[in-house]
This record gives sequence, C-alpha cells and structure tokens, in this order.
Amino acid sequence: MRFFLTLDIQKFYKAVNPSKTVTGENESGDLYYIDLTPARGRRLIDEFKQTITQARFQPTCQLFTAHIGCWKEIELRRLQVELDVQGFHIVYCNASQDLELVDVDISDILLVIAGQVSESLEKLQINLQPQRLKALLKPAAELSQTLFELEEAGFSLSAGIRKITTKAKDNLQLRSELRSYLEPQINNLLQAINQELLEPATQELKQRGKKGLVVIVDNLERVDLRRLPSGRTQPEYLFIDRGKQLSQFHCHVIYTLLLALVYSPDSDKLIDNFGREPKVLPMVPVRRRDGGNCEEGMALLQQVVLVRAFPDVDPQQRLNFITEVFDTPETLNRLCFISGGHVRNLLALLYRCILKGDLPIPHQRLESIIQERCKELIRAVESNEWELLRQVARDKTIKDNTEYQILRCSQFIFEYQDERGRWFDVNPILVEAEQFKT
Repeated sequence: MRFFLTLDIQKFYKAVNPSKTVTGENESGDLYYIDLTPARGRRLIDEFKQTITQARFQPTCQLFTAHIGCWKEIELRRLQVELDVQGFHIVYCNASQDLELVDVDISDILLVIAGQVSESLEKLQINLQPQRLKALLKPAAELSQTLFELEEAGFSLSAGIRKITTKAKDNLQLRSELRSYLEPQINNLLQAINQELLEPATQELKQRGKKGLVVIVDNLERVDLRRLPSGRTQPEYLFIDRGKQLSQFHCHVIYTLLLALVYSPDSDKLIDNFGREPKVLPMVPVRRRDGGNCEEGMALLQQVVLVRAFPDVDPQQRLNFITEVFDTPETLNRLCFISGGHVRNLLALLYRCILKGDLPIPHQRLESIIQERCKELIRAVESNEWELLRQVARDKTIKDNTEYQILRCSQFIFEYQDERGRWFDVNPILVEAEQFKT
C-alpha cells in the first residue's frame, strides 16, 4: 500500500547538481550512497582494504583511476570510512586544494603530504619534534618569507609547511626558487619525512590501538597535461619518471592518477615503480557486451536518481514514487539508458530537465534535452572519427593508438568490465546521431 510522501524540491535540486559531489549529511555519504559494485563487477575498495589490512604495518602504495564522473571521490570517501572502522588512521589530501595543478613537481607533493599528516597528528595531540626536517625546510621558509612561523615558540610543522605551500601555489617564481633548493634535497627530504614523521607516527598510533597510517592523495588525475621541456607530459613525469620516489613513503599511500597513463606505452614502468597495477573504476553497464540489456545496472542507476529525491525511503519502496519525479517509469528508464552508466552524465541530464520546468518530468522534455546534448557532442566529433566509433560499437574494443584515446578521453567512448575483462562501447547519445547511423 502506497503512503503519502512529500518531495523536498530544494533538497532534490541540490542533490542532483552534477557540479557538486553530494554525500549527504556526513562524510561517509550514507544519505545518498548507492553501491554500484554488483553491476560494475568488482568492489575496488575491498581490494584496497585487503592489500592494506594484510600488510598491516608494512608500507604499501596503490594507484586508483577512473573516467571523470564515475564517483571516484565518493568511492575513496567510502574507503576512508571503512578503513577507519577497521582501526586505521586516515589522512585525506585533496591535491586540487593544496597544489597548483598546472605546475606540479615531486617536492610539492612531498610537502603537501608531510604537512597534511603533521596536521592530522597534531589534532590527535601527537606532537613530534622533527628537527632534521625542520632544518631542511628552513631555507624554504626563508625563500617564502615564512621563517617566523617555522621558528616560533610551540613550533607546528603543519602550520609552517602550509604557509610555504600556500604562498608557493600562488607564486610561479617562488615555486621555481623552492624547487631549485628542494630538488637536490629530495632523497634527504624523503628520508627525514619517513624517519622523523611517518615512522614515529605509526609507532604512536600503534600504541594507541590503531592498525596503521593511511594517506589518500586525491585529484592528482587533474594534473595539467602540458608538456615539459623534456617532451613528457606532467602526469608522465610525476608517475613514470619520478614514480619511484612517490612510492617510498613509510606508510600506506593511495594516489589517484590520470586514466590515460594506465594504457600508455610506459604502463609497464608505471607498474614497476609502484609494484602493482593501477585499479580502474569502470562505468555502470546499461547493456552487456553482447548487446543485451543489463537489468542490474539499470536498477542501480534508477536508485542513484531516486535516492536523491527520497533518501529516507527504503530502496524498494522508492520505486513506488517514480511518478513524483517522472511522468512514467519509462521516462526514468530512458534517462538511465541514455547516460551509458556515466553517473555524472546521468545527473547532468536530469539537472537540465529540472531547470526546464516543473516535476514530474515529461518524456518529451527529456527527449528534447537528449537532442540538445546530442548536437553538442556531434559538434566535437571530427568527420573521420565516425567510422572509428562504428568500429568500437561493432567490436567492443579499442586500439592503443592516439585516435582511439582521444575518443575515450572525450567521453565519446565508455569503458566497462565484465568476467572477460574490459570492453568498450559508444556513448548511447552518439549512437542516436544520424552521422553514426549512416
């Protein structure tokens, strides 16, 4: 029997905004979290946890990547919560807040990690005295005119480092000067961070009943793709040329990285640097490799939409309220299918529909939005790329050449996984274009 329920329109608008990562009323994301693992084929956060829990106090370094808009950050936040429950101390570093992603070097990342770990420990009243690290950073503090903060009474390493990194983020010349000093000191800096910060912290945490220290460095996949004088892109330089140094922290570390690096010609070196393959978060399939419908994926995408309207309602009961948001269940199905299982695209299409008029959303309004988006994508497709797209639709694979990588990075092609491994398909919106059909 259906009971009366009022939809909070303002909360719903906010919850479907694709430009914001909405996790609900707490960091765990319980309010809006939908576990998409059953359709994706593997629960990657369990694999991260397994690696860390089996190693315990032995350091590990893992890599995580995803297509933009696949809820990578939400999965990492979920991992953070689950590791915390298991007794680990987690430090979450948001690279896009602390670094100038157009211009990043190894020393920048080392400082951010040291600063964030130190700040987190200070909140637990674990006050270490890293004198060697302080001495190494003194010239950097002088360059950035923050020496007073570094030497003031009751020295706080985190406050000193934050002053340095904040000034460097907004000053290209200062970043250059700091690197000129820090680059020859990288190995010494790593050693000091390990010996005076991470190792003592792990021991103190162990005495307090914790199982270890985990650092999650998110948003490094957003590092700018500009080419350096060496000819390498910034992500290649950081993870392939200098990856060995990023993997040398004496604690558990998880980095996010650009998806394209996983399929680059240097992927073997990437694996060698970090000791294991990066984990890739795939799309949610709306159909299977053979072209049949993926009912499980479609059902989960329906919940992604409906939980934003009725977060406090049982998942099965939410299905009774579809017509509060859409004119018919078929309109919701159409929205989920045309998204291709790309969660951000799903919400973006829904958001456009909401901005165009009142609820419930009529089928014709959704079709109009789909046509608008199709025209936008068509304008970005080169004439010679339509045949490549048809080949992907037919073969469900892509070649490792530049043309196919461009199509994938442009969201013309989506990546999925099943028991046979990864496979590819064309964005369903483009499949409906006349240029694709002909």
